[in-house]
Amino acid sequence: MQQPSVIVIGSGFAGLSAASFLAKAGWKVTVMEKNATPGGRAAQYKEQGFTFDMGPSFYWMPDVFDRYFAQFGKKVSDYYTLKRLDPSYRVFWNEGVTDMPADFNQLKATFEAIEPGSGAQLEKYLDGAAYKYSVGMNRLVYKPGLSVTEFLDKETILGVFRLQVFSSIKKHIARYFKHTKLRQLMEFPVLFLGALPEDTPALYSLMNYADIKGGTWYPDGGMYAVVEGMYKLALELGVEFRFNEAVTSLEVNGGALKTVHTAKGGYTATAVVSGADYHFTETKLLPEGSRTYSDAYWKKRVMAPSCLLFYVGLNKKIKQAVHHSLFFDVPFDRHGKEIYSDPQWPHEPLFYASVSSVTDAAAAPEGCENLVLLIPVAAGLDGDSEELRDRYFQMIMKRMEAHTGQSLLDAVIVKKTYSVSDFTADYNSFRGNAYGLANTLMQTAIFRPACRSRKVKNLFYTGQLTVPGPGVPPSLISGEVVAKEVIHSFQ
Repeated sequence: MQQPSVIVIGSGFAGLSAASFLAKAGWKVTVMEKNATPGGRAAQYKEQGFTFDMGPSFYWMPDVFDRYFAQFGKKVSDYYTLKRLDPSYRVFWNEGVTDMPADFNQLKATFEAIEPGSGAQLEKYLDGAAYKYSVGMNRLVYKPGLSVTEFLDKETILGVFRLQVFSSIKKHIARYFKHTKLRQLMEFPVLFLGALPEDTPALYSLMNYADIKGGTWYPDGGMYAVVEGMYKLALELGVEFRFNEAVTSLEVNGGALKTVHTAKGGYTATAVVSGADYHFTETKLLPEGSRTYSDAYWKKRVMAPSCLLFYVGLNKKIKQAVHHSLFFDVPFDRHGKEIYSDPQWPHEPLFYASVSSVTDAAAAPEGCENLVLLIPVAAGLDGDSEELRDRYFQMIMKRMEAHTGQSLLDAVIVKKTYSVSDFTADYNSFRGNAYGLANTLMQTAIFRPACRSRKVKNLFYTGQLTVPGPGVPPSLISGEVVAKEVIHSFQ
């Protein structure tokens, strides 16, 4: 019997995952990557001795990574070293700061100091979140989402009310905590799921469990160390990579994908898995008659945010800096509406800062600091000119200066910006999004774009626009899910 072959388009986390699972199953795997290095949005940028993770920076859900490598007879420690961060992150308010300690008892004391009785409430809240995490991560996310019957098992049906898919996480959190600060702390992990807390199912309190109980970790060398580990594993499994080779079109004949075309030639395979942007694959690579979803369908999709990012090298250290900081020193409501309800460039944005050189001395030259700043913005915004980017840079750096009590702008020796138009140019990202589709109820599981084409029998999809959703752990899972679908389809 001839060895089955597969072409994987894109080498982001989902593409690397799918490639490795298919290689393990005995398939001949070739990965086509338009960029020069693996990792997709989890790229790495180096300049003047500074090293920046350009994409994800939070390492959450370590159990998902452990499970991933274990399925290949490997351990995370075979590829990179982890350190748990303490505090997990710091929150800057208009007045003062709150650190989120790694130790749970210390965290309860932190909550108690803000609102008496909230320590016990946190325990109760996390009991429910633990159940959702267990069911969600062990049962729901590993399903391909192709039919509602996948979810009609006894445990899921009996647990549907405990999973709280029909109530909002905002209302759920409000039942446990009264103080505005505590509510914002608990709402934070869902902000990048792509919808306001009032529109996000309470199921996603599982993210609070991941945050508080699972912890925030740092891979030595940054998140790109995870990419390098997954890439090395794929090579060990025999996966072939073709970098700087963008797919230009997909040729379909008789309801099957026959040829994958690039500028360097045409390639054939038993199956194709696209880890490239789903919308781009459908609307730019496939012929019109082979597309599953209409333009009207895509226009109705609710997108998770895009970002305005700054990669900054400072020639000095930031006093008492921690690795991750959230700046909640302005009202969230207005910024939230400017992302989700009335898309526009924000007037006064919340933002996030990563200072990885606090944890990893190799991230910056001696005596210097590595700083990544992120402002969530609405997907699809136009006009991200250098002038606009610099205006926001000045705005948030001055806020940082006010909070840290030291000058920073005069210490900038490296600065690179990245935003909506760059996501489109580098990753063919639909509407320049950074995180994929929002995790609203009507865009969860069977309501997401399917991981298998309905028009082309040997075309499959993986990544943040299909199941299970946005984020690094879900991307690893997405690759596993689609690999199983491919294997099952050709048995």
